[in-house]
Amino acid sequence: MSDRALEQSLRRATRADLSDLPIEVAPRLLGGEVRTTVNGEEVHLRITEVEAYHGLGTGPVVDPGSHARMGQTARNSTMWGHPGHLYVYLSHGIHSCVNVVCGPEGNAGGVLLRAGEIVAGVDVAGARRALGERVPPMRDLARGPGRLGQALGLRYPHHDGIDAINGVELAGARAELWLGPPLTDIATGPRVGVAGIAGTSAFPWRFWVNGDRTVSPFRWGRGAAEASALLN
Repeated sequence: MSDRALEQSLRRATRADLSDLPIEVAPRLLGGEVRTTVNGEEVHLRITEVEAYHGLGTGPVVDPGSHARMGQTARNSTMWGHPGHLYVYLSHGIHSCVNVVCGPEGNAGGVLLRAGEIVAGVDVAGARRALGERVPPMRDLARGPGRLGQALGLRYPHHDGIDAINGVELAGARAELWLGPPLTDIATGPRVGVAGIAGTSAFPWRFWVNGDRTVSPFRWGRGAAEASALLN
């Protein structure tokens, strides 16, 4: 499908699209786009890799890898809000990571945007991601959740809670979520870098476009390899 045909196949996401459990919503986001305008600069990102996370009481299985596993806190409060808002949090004190809030009303859940391809605003994303004077290769502009957040221009805490359904501006930024037709060639497996059993095949809640060059490499989280060995 040509870039033009792909663009025409996309539609704005609705809250109803995101009202199911995160593990059900996650693969639907693949091939869709997040479009941001930050301080007048626009970037479009095609989603190629995601991970689902369930909060306390969400779904039939307790998710020990979720920020909301113990209930609502000041940090994760956005996850308990309406579907379609973006939960932006700080990882390792440096990286702003972006999640799409989803799940049934009154439940916490999110889908982490792990990787994507910049399809519009390459120069803008490249400038944001520039290391000194060196711009990373196209494949790496948004390969990994910290890089993705930086390329989109969404920063914690300024843009935590921004609404990607109605596109209302927050702290100089607007965000939109667009969905495409369902993809058929989707791979699934353990989440990347998640500690303990939550990062093993017991939670195959990572989904990606099979064979896409922007997908991030897998790595074990702390104690996950050991936990995985015990499962086999």
